[in-house]
Amino acid sequence: MTSDKQVRRLRELMEHKTLGVSAAQSGMDEKTARKYMRADKVPSEMKSEHRWRTRDDPFESVWNEVKPFLEVNDGLEAKTLFEHFQRRYPGTFTDGQLRTFQRKVRQWRALEGPPKEVFFAQQHHPGRLAQSDFTHMNELGVSIAGVPFNHLIYHFVLTYSNWEAGSICFSESLESLSDGFQQAVWRLGGVPHTHRTDRMSAAVHKPGSLGEFTAGYSALMDHYAVSAEKTQACSPNENGDVEQRHHRFKRALEQALLLRGSRDFADRETYAAFVAKLFDQLNAGRSERLEAERGELRALPARRLDSGRKIGPIRVSSGSLIRVKNNTYSVDSRLIGEHVRVRLYAQYLEIWYANKCLERIPRLRGEGKHALNYRHVIDTLLKKPGAFANYRYRGDMFPTSRFRKAYDELSAAHSASVAAKEYLLVLARAAGEGEARVDAALTALMASGQTVNRHTVDEYLQAHTEATDVCDVEIASVDVAVYDALLELQYA
Repeated sequence: MTSDKQVRRLRELMEHKTLGVSAAQSGMDEKTARKYMRADKVPSEMKSEHRWRTRDDPFESVWNEVKPFLEVNDGLEAKTLFEHFQRRYPGTFTDGQLRTFQRKVRQWRALEGPPKEVFFAQQHHPGRLAQSDFTHMNELGVSIAGVPFNHLIYHFVLTYSNWEAGSICFSESLESLSDGFQQAVWRLGGVPHTHRTDRMSAAVHKPGSLGEFTAGYSALMDHYAVSAEKTQACSPNENGDVEQRHHRFKRALEQALLLRGSRDFADRETYAAFVAKLFDQLNAGRSERLEAERGELRALPARRLDSGRKIGPIRVSSGSLIRVKNNTYSVDSRLIGEHVRVRLYAQYLEIWYANKCLERIPRLRGEGKHALNYRHVIDTLLKKPGAFANYRYRGDMFPTSRFRKAYDELSAAHSASVAAKEYLLVLARAAGEGEARVDAALTALMASGQTVNRHTVDEYLQAHTEATDVCDVEIASVDVAVYDALLELQYA
């Protein structure tokens, strides 16, 4: 078969040689050469378009039944429809005809189907837009001290340079959003003109509510003089930059964990440092475009905005309890009947009374949970030991597994009232002498097979109390290498 290349070669040779010589040197017959010279076309230009079917359409008889399905539901897959007609007409269509049916459906949709959504490429400008969102990290299997660490990452991205930052959090709350956004912009050294999120409830009101954005999110944006934007409903592509960075960041973290050889970290701080270092590595190649961004960023305000949400006043119940965001917390029993205020942060909450912060309590994740501190109620329980056996929150009265085991041993050896009183006296020692010391005493007594009660615990504590001379102070020499290591870690 004569190719286009042969004909072009023939034309070049014909400028200096005869037809016969040119045809021979081009590798074609003289008659064929004369045909292409007269037509002044190459072979590909002389082929007629194939406009006829080489075989009968096997779906022609049912196509009028197929089209209504396609017209009503654009999301219906061709394979699903093919299997439906296989069941409707048994023995008519074979599995080998699936590709033919899929091609016919694709061609119908391209020629007669409804218009498809068009995505318009956007031109990004330095310093103009940042996007942020939360992404779940549980699938990476990270653990802290052997315990699965289920968490999210608040992810912040500048759309022009793709500079990104992130912070660990546990819910898509306003507090997590505020804390993550502020960490990002203060690390960046400036704020973009506009910040866009998806329609997360922490930032965007539900349809029909007064106002477009929540009061807390609006206050955050106003504090930094940033215009707030949200994506349209069911349009994650409008936050496409941060969505794509989710995928790439998780892949990079997965590779970093594989290089590390372990997904377990000693504590949360070590894992947070690992994540921060990875963000620095990802941003290393964006310095040039980031400099263009920084020239257009707005200045930071004089101070950060308090990320805590103020809640209250909340009345302390007769059980020395308060409810915050559908979770129950205990407070000091002296506050029973009083009204306290709560400042709710992403990781903890503060109890305020009479303009004083009385306590900081770790925040519970989710709803319907409770966190009671035995120190808050131990005094009353000592006076009412009979209430302990059926106390609704009795499980929170066992700080460690050794305390639970001690109570079980006491219950096996004594009546319920005596066991409760003995255990509560041991628990009171933990409140006064220190939980770690009493836990060590229980561990030692159980290991040696001794009876566990208030007397044996007191004896152990007295025997293992080492008096320290307050005048005997030893000042260790300063190891300068520690500071060098810190500097190396900072600039690594």
